Amino acid sequence: MPGHAYINRENAVVRIMNKAAGKVHTMSIPVGQTRHFEKLGMTVRACKQTDPFDAEDHFMFIEIETPSAGQIFGGWMDRNEPGQNPLQNPDYDVWLVACE
Repeated sequence: MPGHAYINRENAVVRIMNKAAGKVHTMSIPVGQTRHFEKLGMTVRACKQTDPFDAEDHFMFIEIETPSAGQIFGGWMDRNEPGQNPLQNPDYDVWLVACE
């Protein structure tokens, strides 16, 4: 987005929901590292926050895989648009809470 400044952050705080169990878990994933939750392996490649002088928003680039299907998602997620979560999975929802 031209005209917008972003601050790179070191950690992404994500919330994961196991839809079948109705269980929600929150975890911090350092940029460049992989963390596991149940069947999911999640690698955060970038986590950015808008400049403090703009309306606050957070974005992360994440890759998500499972042992059985391999990569099931790779792309950007926007904290301020959780309803537009691009992960399409029957078992899990993953969304960004914040970049820290």
